[in-house]
Amino acid sequence: MALSISGRIVRSFRSLSALGRLDFPTVTSRSCQASDLSGHLSGDNLPRAKCFSFSKSGLSFLAWRRFSTTILTPDPSRGAFPSDLPSPKTVLTPERTIGLYQDMVIPVTNFHNEDKGFMVLAGDVFDVPIRKDIIHRVVLWQLAKRQQGTHSTKTISEVSGTGRKPWPQKGTGRARHGTLRGPQFRGGATMHGPKPRSHAIKLNKKVRRLGLKIALSARAAEGKLLVFEDLGVPTHKTKNIVNYVNQMENTKKLLLVDGGPINEKLKLATQNLHYVNILPSIGLNVYSILLHDTLVMSRDAVNKIVERMHTPINR
Repeated sequence: MALSISGRIVRSFRSLSALGRLDFPTVTSRSCQASDLSGHLSGDNLPRAKCFSFSKSGLSFLAWRRFSTTILTPDPSRGAFPSDLPSPKTVLTPERTIGLYQDMVIPVTNFHNEDKGFMVLAGDVFDVPIRKDIIHRVVLWQLAKRQQGTHSTKTISEVSGTGRKPWPQKGTGRARHGTLRGPQFRGGATMHGPKPRSHAIKLNKKVRRLGLKIALSARAAEGKLLVFEDLGVPTHKTKNIVNYVNQMENTKKLLLVDGGPINEKLKLATQNLHYVNILPSIGLNVYSILLHDTLVMSRDAVNKIVERMHTPINR
C-alpha cells in the first residue's frame, strides 16, 4: 500500500523556489512504499515527512507534514491530478461507532451477485445501541407466548370410576378409604396437576419494537445483513440455493425475508434445506433473527420493516 506526498505541498515548494523567497533543493513527488514504513503505522506513531527549515532575512519557515490519507480535490485552474498521485486504496480506515442512530448505505445485490445499486438503511432502525437485557426480555416473552398451554390432568371428580366406598370403615384391618379414585390409587386422580392456561407474560409494545431494532442493528454491525433487489429465483431447483449458500463466508444458517407473499419457486427450492428458512416481513421476529447467523432481506422487506417501526403505537 503506497502513501503519496500531497501534491499541494510539492507545488507550493516549487512556487516559492521560483519566486526566490526560499533557497532549498527541489522536492520531487514520490511514493513511499509500506515496506519502508514497517512498524510505524499503528496508533499515533504515524511517520512524518522530513522537517524542512528555510530562512530568509531573519524569517524562518518550519514545515511538518504527516503522511495523510485525506481525499484530494483537484483545482480547476491547475488541471487534473497526475494519474500516479492519488491512490485508490485506503491506508487507514476508522472503525464505525455502533449505536449512534446514523443512516447507513449498503450495496444491493441478488442471488446472481449482480450489482443493483445501493440502499440507505434508517439509523433509528438499523443503528441503535445494543442492549442484551432487552433482547433477553423479548426472547422470554416470545417463547412464553408461543406455548400452546393445552396440558391437562384429571381431578378426582373427572376420573372415571365408581364412588362407592370400597370396604367398611372398621373390621377389615385395612386403611380407611372412601373412594378408589383418589391420587394414591392406580388410575386415580392427579392432585394440583396442570390445567389449560396461557403462559404469555406482559411486555410493553415499545420494548418489543426496541428488541427487533436491536436484533437488526446487531446483524448490520456484524456485516451479516444483506439486501437483495428481490428474492426471485429462475428455477425451483434446490442446488441453486445450495451453491449460493456455499459461496457465502461463515454462514451456517440463512434467513430470507421478503416483503410480500413468498415466491413459490423459492419455497420449493428451500423446503428441503434445514439451514435456510423464509419469512414474510410481517413475521420477522427477534428469536428467528438470533437463530440464524445471516439475514437476507429484500428491498421491499426493508421498506416495510422501516414503515412498521415508524408507525405510532396504538394505546
